Amino acid sequence: MNVAVMKTKAEQAISEGFEAVAEALPGGAGVRTARKAALGRFGALGLPHRRIEEWKYTDLKSALKDVARPAVGDATPVTIADVIVALGPFARLELPRLVLVNGGYRKDLSNLDGVEGYEVKPLAAALAEAPDTVGEGLAEVAGQDQDAVIALNTAFMTDGALVRLKSGVVVQRPLLVVHIRAGKEPCSAAIRNIVHVADKAHARLIELYVSVPGSTAEGQVNVLTEIILDAGAELDHVKCASDTGRSTHLASLVLEMAADAVYRGFQMTEGVGLGRNQGFVTFKGEGGKLDLSGVLLGRGSEHVDTTLVIDHVAGACESRELFKGVLDGEARGVFQGKVIVRPDAQKTDGKQMAQALMLSEAAEFDSKPELEIHADDVVCGHGSTSAELDEDLLFYFRSRGIPKDEARALMIESFVGEAIDHVEDESVREALMSVARGWVAPGRG
Repeated sequence: MNVAVMKTKAEQAISEGFEAVAEALPGGAGVRTARKAALGRFGALGLPHRRIEEWKYTDLKSALKDVARPAVGDATPVTIADVIVALGPFARLELPRLVLVNGGYRKDLSNLDGVEGYEVKPLAAALAEAPDTVGEGLAEVAGQDQDAVIALNTAFMTDGALVRLKSGVVVQRPLLVVHIRAGKEPCSAAIRNIVHVADKAHARLIELYVSVPGSTAEGQVNVLTEIILDAGAELDHVKCASDTGRSTHLASLVLEMAADAVYRGFQMTEGVGLGRNQGFVTFKGEGGKLDLSGVLLGRGSEHVDTTLVIDHVAGACESRELFKGVLDGEARGVFQGKVIVRPDAQKTDGKQMAQALMLSEAAEFDSKPELEIHADDVVCGHGSTSAELDEDLLFYFRSRGIPKDEARALMIESFVGEAIDHVEDESVREALMSVARGWVAPGRG
């Protein structure tokens, strides 16, 4: 006997929304086929819910009550001045930038001067130029075809950044990829970024997800960043989602690392009503090194989830993960980190740590670190802690004439600073610290 599964209002809206915009989405026949297949997978999977182990703390089926209209062909007016305000402390860096507004490339707001060494194109334009070459593989993202959020991204993606570095190229300046939410009416945007760093090349990339002041508080973003690092390639990658309302931010990172590749990544999320950063990392060659850190800042009823799967397929690789959360009000933070060591991955060195600072008794932090080890010559470990501000240390600051609010801010900044310090570029590090200071004490950033 077949049992019909009732679709939620959001799931119904997703199917109806696709039919309305399918013909306007970029890509040739192959991409259109991939989109329909992805929507079919989503129809079979549905929105993730708490009975799915990887989503047990973030029940998207219950949380996502409705879906905003897909942003296709959006023409919301945004000026250079708006971009500078939205960038906040990152505007001081004066970096080459590719700007998307509500999921669509905006040439008038972008500035790709000084991108020597990079090949940078908007994804939609690349699909128009070479639909078969660029579109190949968009449907199969490193084996993640059973992830509903990734399936939705494949179905609805409108644009993004296509970034390539040729063999041996070493760039000195980071490239800024900026997605801006804008407009008075809520919309949903699906963005796909593709990054390929050839052997022994070294790239620097910053992804920013921000909103224009005065925009609706309830936009929705689904972004997928695919990264392939060839043998000996290096990538310094910073992703920061800094919003001002009740927005939904679903981000997926799929990273494949060849032999001796190095990835240094950092993620920051603040001001997002419902956020999930999920990462899937695969070591495909020996000698790879991963350093992934992050900060999540939540207050009110915000919910921020970080879920990672680090898959050591090849041996003699090193992985490090350090994540810090600061939670106030009734905010909820989640960290799930799973490290898999395959039978042939001898000499693996993997460690992860998640720590939360609780500013309120009503805040909640759920942490689930996991080790799945199938090899015997490994060094692996994990840990997780949560605590309140140290009252003795707070008293020490106040006894030296430092006001209570300033003392609290200094202690919080010191706590998150340990993760931010993993960012090697000093100017980028200072911009991130400024975002954190602005969250701790508005106006200080």
